[in-house]
Amino acid sequence: MQALSFGAAMAVTNSERAAYLEFAEATVTAAGLVTLPYFRVKVAVENKREGAGFDPVTAADRAAETLIREALAQDHPEHGIYGEEFGLQSGNGLTWVIDPIDGTRAFIMGQLHWGVLLGLFDGVRPIVGACHQPYVGETFYGDTHSAWLRKGDHQERLATRRCERLDDAVLGSTGSEWFTAAKLQQFNRLFNRVKLRKFGGDCYIYCLLAMGFIDLVVESGLQAYDIQALIPIVEGAGGVVTDWQGGNPSLGGDVIASGDPRLHEAALRELAANG
Repeated sequence: MQALSFGAAMAVTNSERAAYLEFAEATVTAAGLVTLPYFRVKVAVENKREGAGFDPVTAADRAAETLIREALAQDHPEHGIYGEEFGLQSGNGLTWVIDPIDGTRAFIMGQLHWGVLLGLFDGVRPIVGACHQPYVGETFYGDTHSAWLRKGDHQERLATRRCERLDDAVLGSTGSEWFTAAKLQQFNRLFNRVKLRKFGGDCYIYCLLAMGFIDLVVESGLQAYDIQALIPIVEGAGGVVTDWQGGNPSLGGDVIASGDPRLHEAALRELAANG
């Protein structure tokens, strides 16, 4: 599958950005509705890496991505699309990045930590993003400047928690199995410094960070569609998202998100420490 790559940043006006965010929020909500008939039922699971690990996909993943692509073809036919299930379709330099169900393992296990992700990549960074968990009816969305949570008629502004010291921090990570041995050694140094740590959560732990319940999220082996929709939410709530060297995380790989920029610098130092 052809992957997303960096290009020149496309200029977007404030009014266009607002319209794109509104579209993203509405579209992930609609896509979430098509996933629910498959949730907590005996749905068929296909392994996309048969014989080389386990990478599950279901009819729900494909139905959600199909709906999002159809909405984009209707409203933004000039834009590109990059989705987990159906790959890259080139466009004018703005590219919508789709993870139709981030947390498919949780989905097929009947757990709640999964969501529909949609972000808009300007060629350098994602500029809007939305995450919808349809079973509980929560939508998180942001534009790098601000972020919100909508649940039913309730809407609230999101803000990360101030936490400067690693010793006071709460850390989340989806799981250790995506780390190489060397990366796991780096991660464990940080893991052992924080006050509280918990595995599991996929996209939802980034949303909890944006809400101020988690201070750090540390991951490895991500794809662009795993992280792009979440960056504008975390940044819009006051947080920071980079790779483990402090660089641009937009294409995935090793990613760290923090609620407090001071904590982020401390965590990067710990990841880079020798011994």
